[in-house]
Amino acid sequence: MATRTTHGAAGDDEVAEAAGNTGPTLRHRHGHAGKGAGEAANGGASPEDASVEQVFADKAVPSWREQLTVRALVVSALLAVMFSVIVMKLNLTTGIIPSLNVSAGLLGFFFVRLWTNAFERMGLVGHPFTRQENTVIQTCVVSAYGIAFSGGFGSYLFGMSDTIAKQATEANDPWNIKEPHLGWMIGFLFLVSFIGIFALVPMRKIMIVDYKLTYPSGTATAYLINGFHTPEGAKLAKKQVKILGRYFMVSFFWGFFQWFFSGGDDCGFKNFPTLGLEAYKNRFYFDFSPTYIGVGMICPHIVNVSVMLGGIISWGIMWPLIGKKKGSWYPASLPESSLHGLQAYRVFISIALILGDGLYNFVKVLIRTIAGFISMVHKNSKAMLPVSDNGSPTAEAMSFDDERRTELFLKDQIPMAVAYGGYAVVASISIGTLPQIFPQLKWYYILVAYVVAPVLAFCNAYGSGLTDWSLASTYGKLAIFVFGAWAGLANGGVLVGLAACGVMMSIVSTASDLMQDFKTGYLTLASPKSMFISQVIGTSMGCVISPCVFWLFYKAFSDIGISGSEYPAPYAIVYRNMAILGVDGFNTLPENCLTLCYIFFAAAIVINLIRDLTPHKFSRFIPLPMAMAIPFYIGSYFAIDMFLGSFILFVWEKMNKAKADAYGPAVASGLICGDGIWTLPQSILALAKVNPPICMKFLTRGDNVKVDKFLGG
Repeated sequence: MATRTTHGAAGDDEVAEAAGNTGPTLRHRHGHAGKGAGEAANGGASPEDASVEQVFADKAVPSWREQLTVRALVVSALLAVMFSVIVMKLNLTTGIIPSLNVSAGLLGFFFVRLWTNAFERMGLVGHPFTRQENTVIQTCVVSAYGIAFSGGFGSYLFGMSDTIAKQATEANDPWNIKEPHLGWMIGFLFLVSFIGIFALVPMRKIMIVDYKLTYPSGTATAYLINGFHTPEGAKLAKKQVKILGRYFMVSFFWGFFQWFFSGGDDCGFKNFPTLGLEAYKNRFYFDFSPTYIGVGMICPHIVNVSVMLGGIISWGIMWPLIGKKKGSWYPASLPESSLHGLQAYRVFISIALILGDGLYNFVKVLIRTIAGFISMVHKNSKAMLPVSDNGSPTAEAMSFDDERRTELFLKDQIPMAVAYGGYAVVASISIGTLPQIFPQLKWYYILVAYVVAPVLAFCNAYGSGLTDWSLASTYGKLAIFVFGAWAGLANGGVLVGLAACGVMMSIVSTASDLMQDFKTGYLTLASPKSMFISQVIGTSMGCVISPCVFWLFYKAFSDIGISGSEYPAPYAIVYRNMAILGVDGFNTLPENCLTLCYIFFAAAIVINLIRDLTPHKFSRFIPLPMAMAIPFYIGSYFAIDMFLGSFILFVWEKMNKAKADAYGPAVASGLICGDGIWTLPQSILALAKVNPPICMKFLTRGDNVKVDKFLGG
């Protein structure tokens, strides 16, 4: 998911660098396999140190049909459910989704080895587990749980609901609202999630073989998988799985223990005022979340520091100061949650930072993409064959690895009729069917989106190949403004903008993801056909699993989407307000809110510009605006968790960097997975009306005296 690239809000695809090096995304679809995981998987050697394919030269490459095994699909389905629950929880809490490649890769490797050993003990001999089959599992799992993000359950899709519309106060009429329902959500995802798979199939040879685009996340995933299937890598993977399992159990049972004390509003360890009650009121406290400690261990240190800094600036300084202007800047009678009051500053300044950062990186990546493409074309047109001693031209020498990989990559062709025909058929069905789901979304809006989408998909895939930055969410936000303004408020422009965002994001993101998969397959000798089919199967799984997981959350937790709740879904209100801005302008904002938005929008651009113009030894200490924006709306409690995780890893690296690089991602993944999977039984208990028996709550001394008197009386 190979992050699949950090699809990410905070969040979206943007928040930046969670996958490894630099970039505008906290979540990468393929993401780098965590800090140091790439090196750990292959023993610390860089890919250039030796021929990878020489190591596997004595092993036959299975056909594309043999790569698509029953056990691969069974394991993929199991892991798809597991990771969809985890990603959904992250989506609905903060929107920060780190790369889960390491845990997906490790668990896929572990479960298939478990399967193989079990069959051998029963005297049954199965096919050997190959790196090609491992690649199929990785692609399938990442494609499936990627829908939990790109499906918009924490952003544009949930932003259509009445729960979010009531908080937005504007455009909350029935024509701009669509309540979540399992049936139409599954149908919508099937209609929009497949067209991107067909969009760039004809370009795979050009992107991977001719232009030799890097696709860093896909490359990192490939070397992780290649490393698993060497003797040294298998030993390391076994140790990593043990550590992951150990911390999974710790995290799971900690979640179970905490549940007993959460029997009421604001009860339990998640509401422990660790820094005092006044800090707690301003959402500064440690909430004992293993998930975000793990996220902090995976995300680069600068991301964690940026999130913490954003929390200090917003909840520590700005909101208390603006709160003192109640009655002057906005009516004193308004509740804190009103978007005509203090909440408006939180939401719209956060949006300004996100849009400023997104616009800067969009322009930057677009310029680099165009420049790189022109340079590549110019280089190819000027290229000349080397000349041999006798004066005749010779073919350019290829390494053994490149020759072997190119030969197999071009062997199993995906027919052009499948690509072009598939795009045309799926687009035609979508154009005819989507207006039945969203009557406000006219057929010609969808037609325009599908005409423009392949061009944008190419730009995003090419830019991702150069820089590892996927800007799918930026294209989605662009669709919100363009199509929302085109429709107008009276014609359901808010809903049109959000639905168009989903259409555009899905196409652009999926096309880029498939290219990352092709790169992974190229480096592991997996067939393009098996990659394509596993992507289709994984996407199909995700279109069913993710809505079902969301529906479980939606029915189990009555306050989902409400600010200050356990699952506030912060990007749902952000995306809806972007749609409102697109159709209604800035007329309803409170005093000085627009001025502050302009300031923070410009600040995001300036900070990014300084980062790019400053030498790396200094720029690595400059915060990321996108990451700073996340706590502006939801608070700093998770920022403290992430900062603690980052600090733990920092100390570990200082004490023993080799072990930290090898086992840090496994520890983090265990913490994230255990706490995430606990959500499943927690939801079932909530649906069964089984409530926690104890409420652990904290009061001031004065309030405690009043409670004692009341109870005593």
